[in-house]
Amino acid sequence: MKAVIPAAGLGTRFLPATKAQPKEMLPIVDKPAIQFVVEEAINSGIDDIIIITGRGKRAIEDHFDRSFELEYFLRERGKLDLLKQVVDISELADIHYLRQKEMKGLGHAVYCARDHIGNEPFAVLLGDSIVNAHVPCTRQMMNYHHRFKGSIIAVEEVAPDKISNYGVIDPEPLDAGVFRIKDLVEKPRPEDAPSNLGIIGRYILTPAIFDIIKNTTPGKGGEVQLTDALRALRQEEEMYACKFQGKLYDIGNKLDYLKASVEMGLENKEIGSKFREYLKDLEL
Repeated sequence: MKAVIPAAGLGTRFLPATKAQPKEMLPIVDKPAIQFVVEEAINSGIDDIIIITGRGKRAIEDHFDRSFELEYFLRERGKLDLLKQVVDISELADIHYLRQKEMKGLGHAVYCARDHIGNEPFAVLLGDSIVNAHVPCTRQMMNYHHRFKGSIIAVEEVAPDKISNYGVIDPEPLDAGVFRIKDLVEKPRPEDAPSNLGIIGRYILTPAIFDIIKNTTPGKGGEVQLTDALRALRQEEEMYACKFQGKLYDIGNKLDYLKASVEMGLENKEIGSKFREYLKDLEL
């Protein structure tokens, strides 16, 4: 299975930090956010990845490329552990890049990958969301896909005051944490939401989605909404949702970014214990 990572958004919620760097490159301790996403795909068994970028996103390509000057410097200084880390990043997977020339929405970003994906199911992982999980979120979804064969969408329970920020499913329970999707609604008002299960940015999709997106008219914000296309796809084939096991961080959200930095900092082998002591001593 191949993976698509949309990473073309402007990151306006994080200005001015994202004026000259991609939001996907914001570091969580010592690793850019998008590397966590790429590693999730790889740890799920995927090694063919296409990242959809845009203007000002060159730093993403440079990060996953070789850096011979840096490698030479580290080798000459005897910093072999750091050298290995730098080289390993460039050998993580077979990564391709395609630029979304106009900001036409998530649906359009996925559509840009159609020629690379071909006629087979594929994964979509949003480049600005991290899932910290024992079993990678995408792997969990792939297991459900093998069982049900149709498209799978990861969801989580969302508080009523935040539901209007999500695509929301109308679920029919099948098993513990697994649902058949009866309908989807993009960013509904709380009183109009069919459930409290919000879509979190992880998908396994059948290739039929590409023809659907091609014929989807722009929705909210004048953009081609992936949720609108999924709603149309649901009319043609069965679609399922799973409540993933793990914790989601929306790196485009300032509070979630800080939570990810703190919680993953505490898990860091190098600084975790010292950071924990610092937090204990911090007078708040």
